[in-house]
Amino acid sequence: QVQLVESGGGLVQPGGSLRLSCAASGSIFSLYTMGWYRQAPGKQRNLVAHITRNRNTNYADSVKGRFTISRDNAKNTVYLQMNSLKPEDTAVYYCNAVWSGHEYWGQGTQVTVSS
Repeated sequence: QVQLVESGGGLVQPGGSLRLSCAASGSIFSLYTMGWYRQAPGKQRNLVAHITRNRNTNYADSVKGRFTISRDNAKNTVYLQMNSLKPEDTAVYYCNAVWSGHEYWGQGTQVTVSS
């Protein structure tokens, strides 16, 4: 069983930045594909970005050029640097880990972009 704990969410003004962190338990973190998803009220959960064990990355079109996903295998942590935030980025952000047919989710962290 893998536990994922997100942190770093909060309230930020449009144009601001936040960095989300997701700390994972377990000793094989380096093997996981790690991802960030988000879910706005009344909408489905969608992929924001993911990073593979080989550090290949993929982003939703809506965040390309603004968000950066990275990982630190020594700290069992994945990050999401979010710049130039927009009100439409407001959502609960969830961390996701996938490996060998197993999938795990964090509890989510709220990001609100508002003036």
